[in-house]
Amino acid sequence: MSDAEPRRTLTVIDGIAIIVGIVVGVGIFKTPSLVASSSGSEGMLLLVWLLGGVISLLGALCYAELATSYPHAGGDYHYLTRAFGSAPGFLFAWARMTVIQTGSIAMVAFLVGDYASEVFRLGEYSASYYAAGIIILLTVLNVIGIRQGTWTQRVLFSAILLGLVFIAVAGYTCTPPHPDIPVHQAPRHETASLGRAMIFVLLTYGGWNEAGYLSAEVRDPGRSMIRILLVSIGVITAIYLVINAVFMNSLGMAGMSSSQVIAADMMDKALGAGGARFISGLVILAALSTMNATIITGARTNFALGRNFSPLGFMGRWERLRDTPVNALLLQGAVALLLVALGTGSRNGFAMMVEYTAPVFWFFLLLVGTSVFVLRRRDAHRERPFRVPLYPFTPLVFCAVCVYMLHASLVHTGRGSLLGVAVLLTGIPVLLLGKTGRKNR
Repeated sequence: MSDAEPRRTLTVIDGIAIIVGIVVGVGIFKTPSLVASSSGSEGMLLLVWLLGGVISLLGALCYAELATSYPHAGGDYHYLTRAFGSAPGFLFAWARMTVIQTGSIAMVAFLVGDYASEVFRLGEYSASYYAAGIIILLTVLNVIGIRQGTWTQRVLFSAILLGLVFIAVAGYTCTPPHPDIPVHQAPRHETASLGRAMIFVLLTYGGWNEAGYLSAEVRDPGRSMIRILLVSIGVITAIYLVINAVFMNSLGMAGMSSSQVIAADMMDKALGAGGARFISGLVILAALSTMNATIITGARTNFALGRNFSPLGFMGRWERLRDTPVNALLLQGAVALLLVALGTGSRNGFAMMVEYTAPVFWFFLLLVGTSVFVLRRRDAHRERPFRVPLYPFTPLVFCAVCVYMLHASLVHTGRGSLLGVAVLLTGIPVLLLGKTGRKNR
């Protein structure tokens, strides 16, 4: 039977593996050097990574209230529709389908392609060929069924954790502590530097909010969603603090700041060429984990949109035997492949996809934070298994961070961000067309 509902088949461990798999991806292998160059001291470096975890925790507390009060496969789409109406909800789902989620899938696919091309090149557009191939492979794997998708996620998640443990052990035992001096000598620059550092830190923490899309499939969501969010943020923060401490111990602040491939440089210092090759393999595993988890959660929004918007109703079909929204997965894969084709024409497909997704993502995350206030007032008598502590301070701080990141993503990105906004706006005529069709029936 194809017209079915999501079933509660996911465990807390599945949820944690999916969320940690999304967040602990390639960012931890790219951003520490950028954060170090803006931090000024070892203490400040660790502080900004800890602060990133605290800010993510504030957001997770807001999401815990929403996910436990309104468990739904649509996640943010469902919260925005209840809070602001069908039009903003539709535009968010359109953005997920055409910009945010598919852009993230294409972005990470390009990274896999770049690393795979270093091993075996497939011609002039090698990275794009690899990117397209891995999107097709992971999409098909998830079309086969949720069990296959979550099993793959558990394997990748375990491999990444083991790899990070190996990096930590090798970094501390195979390299002597590195004497260093602060990167910045003038205290007056630290405030501005802290702001720049937080941009990269929060980008590296991005993805924990995907938990909301699992709430309709998690067993006992009232308790499980809180555990998934809080444990995931705790695990992620611990991983980031430990890995940065290892980098700092091995390379020092100056070495971290000047490195282009920080993990490879540290492992090359610890174990030679074999260590650098190990890092390349681990980066690919992290990218695959991020892609697989993003494919799982992204298709849930498309499914929810299909249930509520008749012109896209083909996406709102749930395959009972597979426990997965097949049509939504296939459309998501097709859009991601189109974005790979688009990125092929640019000099750096990965960077273009970062610019393409960032402003739209932070705009809608701000709206989700605001929906906590709206739904508290509108559904005052609704049972809430979990309430945001220190309300309204906690969601206010979270919304302020979203405003800051929205501004930063518009100021510090190029033409890709304008393209992302333009694609979002194409959803308006689609929405009007759907409303016109309903009036004519």
